[in-house]
Amino acid sequence: MWDDARQLNAIAVTLAVIALAFLTFALVNFVARLPAFEYREVVVTTPLARASAAHLESIVRSELRGTFFTMNLDRAREALARVPWVRSVALRRQWPRRLEIAVDEHEPFARWNDSTLVDTHGDVFVANYAGTLPDFAGPDGQAAQMTARFREWNAELAPHGLRLTGLGLSARGGWQLRAADDGGAITLDVGRDDANERLARFLDVYRKTIGVLARTGTRVDHVDLRYRNGFAARMPGFREKGAKKG
Repeated sequence: MWDDARQLNAIAVTLAVIALAFLTFALVNFVARLPAFEYREVVVTTPLARASAAHLESIVRSELRGTFFTMNLDRAREALARVPWVRSVALRRQWPRRLEIAVDEHEPFARWNDSTLVDTHGDVFVANYAGTLPDFAGPDGQAAQMTARFREWNAELAPHGLRLTGLGLSARGGWQLRAADDGGAITLDVGRDDANERLARFLDVYRKTIGVLARTGTRVDHVDLRYRNGFAARMPGFREKGAKKG
């Protein structure tokens, strides 16, 4: 081999290419980490309704590391998404030293199991909120379904002068609606099977039954729709009688 000039030249060229590649990599890595490419301007491009700008700034200062070339954007997004009220974050690099942050915030829709909140997308999140919201109580993983059901049923109740104030879903799939009108609150046990049909049947006769009682000053605080034909109503001060349920 040592007498073969062509083979020696090929080996030399290969070694030179490898050495050049290592040098290029080292040079690029060195340049990418130069202070000249560190971010000098970090801007939140979206207006913030509830997320704390000061908290976002503290995350930027304490946890975001790297230059225009070296910052791990996935890690940066994860860090910023931990700020309360932040649903998601989009990061955009602007040459040479500007980082733009677009924040999508949670919009509160309901309280979830007395401990957290549900947003308008049906996502559960943790934040402090002092306003009035509907109450959801249900198994883990069902917040999105309950959000959709709430919208659907609230729209059906509205023409009858009722509005939903809460929604419950049992582990076995039984639904309970908590509604209110100008006179007070009422709980509707809808059950698991044929929930839409049961609710529609009740609303068809609401004004002629519960509505009539309400107009005469007799309040109904609980209605059980889990019967084959009709429903059972409970009035404060009256004892509820048993009936065969379906």
